[in-house]
Amino acid sequence: MALPPLPSLPLSLPAAALALAALAAFLFLLICAIAHVTAKTMPHKDAECRKGSAPSIHDPATRELSVVVPSYNEENRLPLMMDEALDYLEKRQKQDPSFTYEVIVVNDGSKDQTAKVAKEYCKKYGSDKVRVISLEKNRGKGGAVRTGVFSSRGKKILMADADGATKFADIEKVEEGLKNLQPWPEGMAISCGSRAHLEKDSIAKRSYFRTLLMYGFHFLVWFLCVKEIRDTQCGFKLLTREAALQTFSNLHIERWAFDVELLYIAQRLKIPIAEVAVNWTEIEGSKLVPFWSWLQMGRDLLFIRLRYMTGAWKLEAKKCN
Repeated sequence: MALPPLPSLPLSLPAAALALAALAAFLFLLICAIAHVTAKTMPHKDAECRKGSAPSIHDPATRELSVVVPSYNEENRLPLMMDEALDYLEKRQKQDPSFTYEVIVVNDGSKDQTAKVAKEYCKKYGSDKVRVISLEKNRGKGGAVRTGVFSSRGKKILMADADGATKFADIEKVEEGLKNLQPWPEGMAISCGSRAHLEKDSIAKRSYFRTLLMYGFHFLVWFLCVKEIRDTQCGFKLLTREAALQTFSNLHIERWAFDVELLYIAQRLKIPIAEVAVNWTEIEGSKLVPFWSWLQMGRDLLFIRLRYMTGAWKLEAKKCN
């Protein structure tokens, strides 16, 4: 008895591979189109170019150092960070009277007493040394840092997280990293604090799921945006005034992935970047929601690359008229 013939495949293997390639190309073009169409222009251009009595990064520097502290619902963690930072800065100023500084706390639409806590430091140290900028609505960490940077008066500008996870005295390490990059092209350089040397210890304390998310994020950062920096997310970064002006003027991302776009812009502008190991301790109370925050950051990383690639976002030297 003869066996019935086998049913023929609708497509040969080469044809199926070609169809899958065509589908992949179509999806890629579709994602590129979505990224381009949904790209937003630079937010708050009026704030960048405002003139008058308010300090602006477009004005000449009048301080040696500006410290920008983005703060969202940080009434409990902010005091420890501010006490440590101001104690260090005051001692340094006593040792070297020519050293001048300011700390800018950006209250990012907090719903707690963050602004009130920060203003207590204004009273204690004076409004010339500690300033508080309050945003009516939460813009995200990147938006808060950007607001503080554009209101800074320092020759160098330090981003520092409100949780105090990085020992503030480690500013000397990132300063040394900045110094080692000299001569700075057009006065621009960035020194990034890094926790990469602590990765093995942190993995041992994390769940497998969080470790997987971390490796996935690191791969996307490397593959899509920044290849030379192992830890893009450490909130302890020191920039020259000129580097801060050019990078933050071009910045679009306002939430967690803003660090990656910042460094991507710096690399595109050929700004030298140092990565320096710093002490870091995980502090309870993080606003990062493991799965959803990582998902949002993954989307932002893809859109950073595609929007610059398609010309939706362009790098320009920003100047006020």
